[in-house]
Parts: sequence; structure tokens; C-alpha cells
Amino acid sequence: LAGGLLIVDDFWGSAEWANFEDEIRRVLPEYPIEDLPADHPLLHTVYDLEEIVQVPNVRNGIFGGGRTWERDGYEPALRGIHDETGRLLVVINWNTDLGDAWEWADDPRYPLPYSNFAYKLGVNLFVYGMAH
Repeated sequence: LAGGLLIVDDFWGSAEWANFEDEIRRVLPEYPIEDLPADHPLLHTVYDLEEIVQVPNVRNGIFGGGRTWERDGYEPALRGIHDETGRLLVVINWNTDLGDAWEWADDPRYPLPYSNFAYKLGVNLFVYGMAH
């Protein structure tokens, strides 16, 4: 509440969502979790991101044959928690794995479109967090 931006990434499906929601409610019980709309400034800070791409883990990205999801996490989501003034406290990347795309971007087997999206969103996250 005194500043900063928590970024949560790489958890998949309804069971992991339920666990995350239970735990974050212990920390920030008074603030709702909301889907970030397409016009949220986070998505337009440096790069204009018109859609949320499901970024697969390295196993699915390299060997998955096009499969991008894990468990029952078929749809990626970008959610957030804002305080009462509208300041974004938490960004939640659910059913996606930006971290693997950053880690494996230099491997020619990992699909470039996923790495590109992950880096663009990462840059936006960093700049937005520093500017707000």
C-alpha cells in the first residue's frame, strides 16, 4: 500500500486460481480483482497491446505441437487489483507464462511470437510500474 507493483505470473487453471485468490484475499481483502480492460494504460504504456496472448511454458512452446495451455487454463487473463484511488497494486497474468518466454527467447526452438509478446508486456509492466 506504500508503493510498488506486484506482478504474478505462471499459474494455470481453476485450482491454482482458487489458491491464489484465497491467499491474495488474506493480504488485500478490501480490494476486488478485476479483468484489466483493453484500454487500460498498462497495455499502452510503450507498446500498444490489443490482445492478451497465451504464452506457453517452454515444454509446450517447444514440444507441445501448438498447445499453449496447461490444466484447464485455456483462456489467458490479465487481471489487476487497484486501491481506492485507482492505483494498480497487483497485476495478475493467469493461464500464461511470461517468465518462460523471457527465459527461452534465445532458443530458436521457442516460438518467436510468444517471446515478442512477453517482452512487450514486460516492458509495459516495468515502465508503467516506474511511472505510476
